[in-house]
Amino acid sequence: MTHAPPESSPRRSRRAPSGRRAARPPRRRRVWRWIVLALVLLLLAVGGVGYWLYRGLDGNIKGVDIDRAIGGDRPERLPTSGQNVLILGSDSRAGDNAALNTGKVAGARSDTALVMHIPEGRREAVAVSIPRDTLVTRPECAGSDGGQVPAKERVMFNSIYAQAGPACVVKTVESMSGVRMDHYVEIDFAGFKGLVDAIGGVTVTVDRDIRDKSSGLDLTAGTHKLDGTESLAFVRTRHGIGDGSDLGRIGLQQQFMIALLSEIKKQDLLGSPAKTYRIADTLTAALTTDSELASLTKLAEFGRSLNGVDPSTMETIMLPVEYDRIDRNRVVAAEPQAGQLWKALREDAEIPESAKKSPAGGGTS
Repeated sequence: MTHAPPESSPRRSRRAPSGRRAARPPRRRRVWRWIVLALVLLLLAVGGVGYWLYRGLDGNIKGVDIDRAIGGDRPERLPTSGQNVLILGSDSRAGDNAALNTGKVAGARSDTALVMHIPEGRREAVAVSIPRDTLVTRPECAGSDGGQVPAKERVMFNSIYAQAGPACVVKTVESMSGVRMDHYVEIDFAGFKGLVDAIGGVTVTVDRDIRDKSSGLDLTAGTHKLDGTESLAFVRTRHGIGDGSDLGRIGLQQQFMIALLSEIKKQDLLGSPAKTYRIADTLTAALTTDSELASLTKLAEFGRSLNGVDPSTMETIMLPVEYDRIDRNRVVAAEPQAGQLWKALREDAEIPESAKKSPAGGGTS
């Protein structure tokens, strides 16, 4: 069968040079889930400062009616009380994000995508990372502008956000996995930068010099306190580390998000309502959720339902992928591993070890 070439993307991944295996990805990627957990802490902390503060924060959150946009053609909900949440970190080139666009690229991309599975009992959660360069079949979708976006094969996953909006990303994930997404949470890069500046910066330590002209990152080996702009460069960089692929960047993202959460925990949020409000205001302004979560009250209720989840036991794995046979700069879901992984989530069951192995990642997720 003849395949159409993948849709062009301004941001192409780079494969390791011939004869070299791509760097093995870290076993745990605690990336955007730390932001969600931090958000819950912040929301609970500001709960008593006053109704007018509540109204201001509540009005910040943007909602998307996912159910209406997708319609009834969706997988069944879990037969248990377990839930699945699609978390996107969006790299928008519009509005405040335009000034952060060092690559001068138009449009927007879902730079990070995690399917967070919260099993019955709300204790040992798992997050499945979908590599942004994965080629998928995009189903027919209702676009953000109200028109219809036709179905298409071999579309790069992170381009769907720009092509058709968040509801189509949800529908694509549901179509490829058979897993119903109960909720949707998105945070953009402009809000990420503002959050770091609001808490006074984040301290990281690197064991070697990192210089990346593409991201603007220029660090010497040692400890540095990064402001918002520098932090964005840190989590975006890839050309100054490893083999220049996304795998090295994922490691830096993991390191940074742990440092970010540690910094938030050190802040005297309960003792400084003004600072807490400033941080929460910055973060909620960067949030887009499904309409069922688009209020402080609903977010707080959902956060309280996660109280039993221990972050130290939360496993994050990568969707098993292999290099595409036509374009080695792209990956596709590896079978039967990917099918085993999605089946476990559909049934709220334990994920088998075989479903955690990714051929394109050196054999591990």
